[in-house]
Amino acid sequence: MQRRTGIHLTAASILVLAGSLGPAAVQNAVAAEAKSVIEQGREIAFNRKKGNCLACHQIEGGTLPGNIGPPLIGMKARFPDKARLRAQIWDATVNNPNTIMPPFGRHRILSEEEIDKVVEFIHSL
Repeated sequence: MQRRTGIHLTAASILVLAGSLGPAAVQNAVAAEAKSVIEQGREIAFNRKKGNCLACHQIEGGTLPGNIGPPLIGMKARFPDKARLRAQIWDATVNNPNTIMPPFGRHRILSEEEIDKVVEFIHSL
């Protein structure tokens, strides 16, 4: 046992301290990964050659947005179930045959992985 600045360090106290820091470190890593996925989704959504969501939608942080589609705000309230949002991006014609929104999945404009990332970004708005 060592004594430093009035604190007694034992093997048990070190294990307790390490155990309490472990989950926080894991949570921070998960949060960083989630942010990374959201940022990747943002890049795809704003890419004029890929998602091109800005052609039709106003999105915070986007430049030269269109106004054909609704502004993408409050998306968690509008789509509490991410699966419904994903289905909308995959093929909006299922819910509305007259939509002008491209079926990004059905037409393979975006890959499955790209759609998942866009969903994470759009759901974060």
